[in-house]
Amino acid sequence: MNQPALTADTLFSPVLSAGTAPRVLPTPGLEALSELDWDELYARLNEEGVAVTAPLLSRAQCQEIIDTFDEPGLFRSTVVMQRYQFGRGTYKYYADPATVPLVQTLRERLYPPMAWMANRWAPQLNERTFPTSLEELLAECADNGQHRSTPLLLRYGPGDYACLHQDIYGDIVFPLQIAIMLNQPAEDFTGGENVFVEQRPRFQSRAIVVKPRLGQGMIFPVRHRPVHGKSGYRRHPMRHGTNAVETGHRNTLGIIFHNAR
Repeated sequence: MNQPALTADTLFSPVLSAGTAPRVLPTPGLEALSELDWDELYARLNEEGVAVTAPLLSRAQCQEIIDTFDEPGLFRSTVVMQRYQFGRGTYKYYADPATVPLVQTLRERLYPPMAWMANRWAPQLNERTFPTSLEELLAECADNGQHRSTPLLLRYGPGDYACLHQDIYGDIVFPLQIAIMLNQPAEDFTGGENVFVEQRPRFQSRAIVVKPRLGQGMIFPVRHRPVHGKSGYRRHPMRHGTNAVETGHRNTLGIIFHNAR
């Protein structure tokens, strides 16, 4: 799919403030991005720990991404999960997302509103703020020795699953990521639910099960989220994984915004 060139003006509305969510302007082929209500998604993220979007991709676009799995020249690394006790299944990191325009456009278009959410979290977590463009973030990563791209494609078959984990990759960690479901649950596969575990200080951990439909994205913390308590905000560490697939095949696109060492 050919996508238009990206500029600062076409990525997002130039009118931004700490209290105003950016508006992603219409993108040919990805019109759903401009229809997302980021204020609502941010509220849901704070309330539930995970926010599920409306469908971002059509079935044809999902299949376009799935088909790249069998093109080894597009990937820098293949991880067979059982070799490292990560679970069971296979995932691949794209060598350069720009070689897959749909993946590149999603990463660039989604970054500014995700940065808006991350920067609202920053004072609550007593952490740094992030630039408003992906290009600037990746330049920071490069200066820190984090050059390897992190968007990845995951494939699980019957019996495959992912252990609970976090996607850190280096000192520079953008605090949010998004995973997009590329198959239709109950039609293309069964089982394989997304599992998030939130560690709550002085309380037992909380499990969250999420079942996105085809094309929907899940926005969630990379390592922790702020939760308001009696003495101010606390950090609640979060990890994510996948329940075992029972039948069929399950493919997911993971969009992580910081690069890896």
